[in-house]
Amino acid sequence: MAAKIKKGDNVVVLTGKDKGKSGEVLTVFPTEERAVVRGVNIARRHQKQTASEQGGIVSKEMPIHLSNIAVADPTDGKPTRVGFKVSEDGRKQRVAKRSGEVIDG
Repeated sequence: MAAKIKKGDNVVVLTGKDKGKSGEVLTVFPTEERAVVRGVNIARRHQKQTASEQGGIVSKEMPIHLSNIAVADPTDGKPTRVGFKVSEDGRKQRVAKRSGEVIDG
């Protein structure tokens, strides 16, 4: 199956504590069906001090399930589903179902 959400995409969170927030996909874990999104699903961890790193409470983004995020439409930024079409030169492109715009990726 072709990847509908890729690294670098702008996505919108559909459910959960961060519903409505948007951000850029930093990494995708296809086997786990999860992605890490900048500024979304932030957890605070108590970090022990090491020789190289300062101790304290560190905030970091945790993975979110792919079913809870949707690609933002390039025209208006609202969530959209992703479809595929083959261009004239034979390349397969991702297309926003909402507007028909090609999603750069």
